[in-house]
Amino acid sequence: MTITYDDFAKVDIRVGKITRAEPFPEARKPAYKLWIDFGPDLGERKSSAQITKHYTLDELIGRHVLAVVNFPPRQIGPVRSEVLTLGVPDAEGEVVLIAPGQDVPLGGRLF
Repeated sequence: MTITYDDFAKVDIRVGKITRAEPFPEARKPAYKLWIDFGPDLGERKSSAQITKHYTLDELIGRHVLAVVNFPPRQIGPVRSEVLTLGVPDAEGEVVLIAPGQDVPLGGRLF
């Protein structure tokens, strides 16, 4: 399926920094609860992410990630996930986070 640039522009993908990460034992599949700072305009948002294979809680703090910030919130068990943290699958299908290769301001929009 082909889409237009206008279709793509509707998806608001921003860079944020993980400020807090906790276990999410209530999730059906292994996951973490994340708090991500998207800068002064968007502030901090919560997310649930199935990233336990490649990341420990400690190494997530301070990590930059990309996330869709304009999807409606989604209730995942007791957690209200406010953004979709983006990743791609490795060879075994486990999530590898997407992040900018250089330091960039929080809240920067992907284009």
